[in-house]
Amino acid sequence: MAKSTTTYTCAACAASFSKWSGRCDSCGEWNTITEDTGLSAGPGGKSLGAKRGTGVILTELAAEETPPPRTQSRVAELDRVLGGGLVPASAILVGGDPGIGKSTLLLQAAARFARNGLKTIYVSGEEASAQVRMRAQRLGLADAPVQLAADTNLRNILTTLEAEAPGLAIIDSIQTMWLDTVDSAPGSVSQVRAAAHELTTFAKRKGISIVLVGHVTKEGQIAGPRVVEHMVDTVLYFEGERGHQFRILRAVKNRFGPADEIGVFEMTGKGLAEVTNPSALFLSERGKPSPGSVVFAGIEGTRPVLCEMQALVAPSPHSQARRTVVGWDGGRLAMILAVLEARCGIPFAGLDVYLNVAGGMKISEPAADLAVAAALLSAREDSALPADTVVFGEISLSGALRPAPQTENRLKEAEKLGFTTAIAPKGGKAQGASGLTLKRFSDLTGFVGDVFGAG
Repeated sequence: MAKSTTTYTCAACAASFSKWSGRCDSCGEWNTITEDTGLSAGPGGKSLGAKRGTGVILTELAAEETPPPRTQSRVAELDRVLGGGLVPASAILVGGDPGIGKSTLLLQAAARFARNGLKTIYVSGEEASAQVRMRAQRLGLADAPVQLAADTNLRNILTTLEAEAPGLAIIDSIQTMWLDTVDSAPGSVSQVRAAAHELTTFAKRKGISIVLVGHVTKEGQIAGPRVVEHMVDTVLYFEGERGHQFRILRAVKNRFGPADEIGVFEMTGKGLAEVTNPSALFLSERGKPSPGSVVFAGIEGTRPVLCEMQALVAPSPHSQARRTVVGWDGGRLAMILAVLEARCGIPFAGLDVYLNVAGGMKISEPAADLAVAAALLSAREDSALPADTVVFGEISLSGALRPAPQTENRLKEAEKLGFTTAIAPKGGKAQGASGLTLKRFSDLTGFVGDVFGAG
C-alpha cells in the first residue's frame, strides 16, 4: 500500500511546502499555511499511466446545442445577477462578511424557488433545523415547501440528495462540511477543496443546481483555496456596510451570464427587499449642494447606477498627511492627487484627504476618476457643484480625459432622475439624452479652469 505524503499548502496562493512555517514565502501572507494530506498514486503505488482508461466523447466546436433552460426565482435582482435565472446542473458560490445577510438571502430565494415548483433542500451545517425555522417564521416564509436538514457529513448529505433528487440544494456553509476520506479538520484547505469538488461533480452528474455558502477572510476573499472559485460556475459576493441598510449582490464570475452584474437589496425588518431603482435609493438622502459632494454616473455590469462621491480636505495637524478611502481604490486616489499637482499645479501637500462613496457602494471602474477629482477640488476650494450635475470620465497620467464606455446609458439614467447637466470627456456616443446640457473637456486642465476657475 502506497504511503500518503503530507505537504503544507498556503490558503492564499495555493503554494506547497514540505514543512510548516508562519509566513508564506510565495505570497508573503501570515498564518495561511495548513497541513494538506496528499493523494497516493493509486493501488500498489502505480501511476495513472500504468492503466489505460476509457476514451472521452469528442464533439465538434460548431455543433449546435439549445441553451440550458432557466428557472426564475421571481426576485428580479437575484435573477439579474444569475444571468436570467437558475441553470440546471450548475454550482454557485456565495460569499460575504459575517452577519451581512447571506443565509437570509438564500432562505428567501429557496422559498421563492420552492413556491415556483422547484424542489428545494436547505442543508445547514451551522444551525439546527429549529433555528432555520425560527428565521423563516420571522421572514414570513414558514409555509414555504422547503425541506430542511442539519448535518456536516458530506457522505450523508450526498446520499440524501441522490435519493431525494431535488432541483436545488443549498449548502450553508462549505467550510463546515467534512469528508471522512480526508484526514484533516473541517474548514482546512484539504477539506474545503475536496468537499467543493464532490459537490460540484455531483451537481454536474445528477443535474442538480447547488448553492454553496462560503466564509470570507478579513481581506474580503472567500476563505479556503482559490481553486474552489475555479471549480464552480458562478461566484457571487454579498456586500454592504452594517451601518447602511443597502446590500449589493455582485457577480465576479458567471459562466451563464455577464460578470460584474449587481443586484441591490434593502435590509428591512422582514428580510431583504429588492430595489428596482438603485440610483434613486443611493441619492435619496442627498441634501442641498455642499462642497466635496459630486454625483457620479457609473455602470455596474449592464445597469447604470448613480451614486454620490464625498470628499473632505482639511489641514493636517501631523507631519505626514492622511489619505483615507472608503469604497474606492486608495492607490487610484494617490494617482489622481499626483496628476492634479503635476499637470494642474494644485498641491495637496500638508492636507488630509478623506474620500467616501455614499451608501456603502464600492466603485472599481476608472470612469470615476473625474468625479473624484471634482469632489477633491470642490472640497479644497470650498465650492459646491450644482445639485443637478453628474460627472464621469477617466483621467490618464498625462492629464488627458478619456471617454467612458456606455456614455449613452449613463446620460439616460441621469436624465431620468432629473439631472440637467453632465460633465464628461470628449468622445463617446451621447445620443438619447436630449434634455441634458453636456459639457465636454479633452484634458483635466481645461476642466479645472472652466469649472473651478483654476489651473
